[in-house]
Amino acid sequence: VLGLSPGDGPGKPDRCDGIQFDAIAPDEKGKVHYFKDGYIWNSFRGPSQLSSEYFRDLSGRVDAAFRMHNTENPDNHDHIYVFQGDKVSSYFNQSLEEGYPKGIQEEFPGIPNNLDAAVECPKGECMTNSVLFFKGNDVHVYDIATKAIKMKTWAHLPVCASALRWLEHYYCFHGHNFTRFHPVSGEVNGTYPKDARHYFMHCPNFGHGGDRTAVKCSDIKLDAITTDDAGRTYIFTGPTYTRLDTHRDGLHAFPIVRGWKEVTKGVDAVFSYTNKIYLIKGDQVYIYKTDTHFTLVEGYPKTVKEELGIEGHVDAAFVCPSEDTVHIIQGARMHDVDLSATPRVVSQGVPLPLSGIDAGLCGADGIKIFRGSHFYKYASPMILAMSRIAPFPVKITSAMVGCED
Repeated sequence: VLGLSPGDGPGKPDRCDGIQFDAIAPDEKGKVHYFKDGYIWNSFRGPSQLSSEYFRDLSGRVDAAFRMHNTENPDNHDHIYVFQGDKVSSYFNQSLEEGYPKGIQEEFPGIPNNLDAAVECPKGECMTNSVLFFKGNDVHVYDIATKAIKMKTWAHLPVCASALRWLEHYYCFHGHNFTRFHPVSGEVNGTYPKDARHYFMHCPNFGHGGDRTAVKCSDIKLDAITTDDAGRTYIFTGPTYTRLDTHRDGLHAFPIVRGWKEVTKGVDAVFSYTNKIYLIKGDQVYIYKTDTHFTLVEGYPKTVKEELGIEGHVDAAFVCPSEDTVHIIQGARMHDVDLSATPRVVSQGVPLPLSGIDAGLCGADGIKIFRGSHFYKYASPMILAMSRIAPFPVKITSAMVGCED
């Protein structure tokens, strides 16, 4: 009998023992499902249950599964496709779609039976909206629109028992390990394989620094928050950050050094401008290109004085969409810095109706100023600068930052 996690019953597999999954796929809500020998786990935490107790009409071992990415066809976009032998089933909202199961050749002509793994690959990450089907070292790249197939052999990659696209990265799972790969070339960068129990599930005595119990919303305190030009929102708390735009993939905290390896001890303020993200820590500014997985711009870090013309501790900073001004909050004063001017032009500064500010964010819906477990809304920087009385505080919620209500 495999080892049991709290809540597991006799005979149920325990993924913390280090097992090889048959398939891994997220559903339309972003909940990641792990399949093994007729059992399923429905999140990063918790025990397994019979697959048939969750997906009606699904029983037995699964060969492969993926979540369809096909925004041009809402009839199958976000549906989970599950492969067993020579059959494929389509599920949405835990229910089997009418007309399934079908033969794999009927639904995906030219794709072999008895697959090892499958994973979706949206246009922009692959050349077209595609699915990668794995069998041995062979990869069948299936164009969803044209049904054309390109064959590739990635002998350097372990044989994938399951595959997962998560936060725009691609993972091949083999044994209890995983290897991250490029979906077009199959290239592997970095030190792999790594143990999946450190990253993709909650197991006692495992973790990679971002595994922490969710903070209660009443206790939350942000260090910084920003949205980049691609619409990705990042929240920084202590040594960790969370991507907030990825509700479909779940909200998860990671060490800041995983994304920005030169920034080792948290941040004081962050803002985004012209496809770059500026991280301020102490008297240093780190600037990263956002389109190349956060590459530090050559010549950085520089001092806050040298880069922004500001002296003293920075509590918060934000740039509004399509503007060239960064609004810098220090204590109960706000300075404006024109980022299009060299040397920088710094405004005299205006008093604010708040002090002890932790973070600021400006978007299409206005400005949010965060202090402790609350935030304050303003329509524009001008209204914030002119205000003498703070608006009514609004509580930070789980939907906003992934804390526990």
